[in-house]
Amino acid sequence: MGLRNRLEREGVVAPGGVADEEVGFYRRRLLDGVDLGELSALDPQQRRARLQRMVADIISREGPLRSTSQRSALITRVVDAALGLGVLEPLLADESVTEIMINGPGEVWVERAGRLERAGVTFTDEAELRQTVDRIVAGVNRRVDESSPMVDARLPTGERVNVILPPLSLLGPVVTIRRFPRPYSMAELVALGSLDEPAVALLRAVVLARCNVLISGGTGTGKTTFLNAMSGLIPAHERIVTIEDAAELSLQQPHVIPLEARPANVEGRNQVTIRDLVRNSLRMRPDRIIVGEVRGGETLDMLQAMNTGHEGSLATVHANSAHDALLRLETLGSMSELPIAFEAIRDQINGAIEVIVHLRRAADGRRHVDEVAALVSEHRDAYRLVPLAVHDAARPSHLPGRRGGLVRHPAPPALRERLARAGIALEEVA
Repeated sequence: MGLRNRLEREGVVAPGGVADEEVGFYRRRLLDGVDLGELSALDPQQRRARLQRMVADIISREGPLRSTSQRSALITRVVDAALGLGVLEPLLADESVTEIMINGPGEVWVERAGRLERAGVTFTDEAELRQTVDRIVAGVNRRVDESSPMVDARLPTGERVNVILPPLSLLGPVVTIRRFPRPYSMAELVALGSLDEPAVALLRAVVLARCNVLISGGTGTGKTTFLNAMSGLIPAHERIVTIEDAAELSLQQPHVIPLEARPANVEGRNQVTIRDLVRNSLRMRPDRIIVGEVRGGETLDMLQAMNTGHEGSLATVHANSAHDALLRLETLGSMSELPIAFEAIRDQINGAIEVIVHLRRAADGRRHVDEVAALVSEHRDAYRLVPLAVHDAARPSHLPGRRGGLVRHPAPPALRERLARAGIALEEVA
């Protein structure tokens, strides 16, 4: 009773509200009285129900009278703090939240519709945040502490998690949770204004002609979302192998083999890299190989696969433009343990990549296709890109009341030839 009255007098919590300090108080009372051995023998649903009853009893003994809704909200907060991921539970349940950023116990940010905003919640103290971090990494058999202060993990529901601890972080534990992207179809991306129908027809022709496509863009531009949507253009009868650091793609075709890299365990052993998976995929008789993101020595293996019969492959890469994406592939290809000259890597890139789709995020948070370009250079020549579609911010959009649309350009002869060999009428991509 005294805690509640003090919090209301100090303005920490409005009358009838729930304060973080109050949640922490009841959480400590709950943990003092719970039998962890007995609790661990219950299934998750029974465990939560048992904790809810215990919290209700504690509130009845030590708290003020409350309305049913206030009491229910407090019980949920306390049980989430003791059993789940605490204040993160409602944020993870909110589908409008695409990213959660925790900058120490007292500062939580979220991304909604491409914009950052304060979440309006905090952790009670650093100990509660540390406990949440421990629950996350324990679920994937990882460890994070002062001797190993950085870790990547994944929640059971698919969200990617990065944790960095002091002394590397000066704010306390910093946690970044990236939500599992919802699968979008090309039709939905058209409705959102990311591209238009003629651009979809162009990309469909490119995919059906089995051109190797590279999707590039900066962080948060929607590369994985677009890759997932573009993979929907692949015919249903083909065998597809997907390779990712953390499984995010959700392909709808019936014959898909998803592969996921594995980080080293707490002893620093048993790591399986993207490169290992790319090499293994070549022995799996794939019609198409889809690499979620190339970021290291696996780039060279991917390029060699594209150059030796595995046509129609797709991959993403971080880059600021279509041309920068090619330069980045050069750099990544050189990260192989084999000493290969940049000229030889350029030869591989010119022979492998045929179309680049570059994505951009506008100032208002909207993502859109910024450029579709064909790579027409050969062998060790300097890269030459021919634009197929370029975003013009001044052009009227295909959506009413908006500006910004794609200006289409004629396809180069080599691409037209490729499409013609696949039986695709040139009118479809004019």
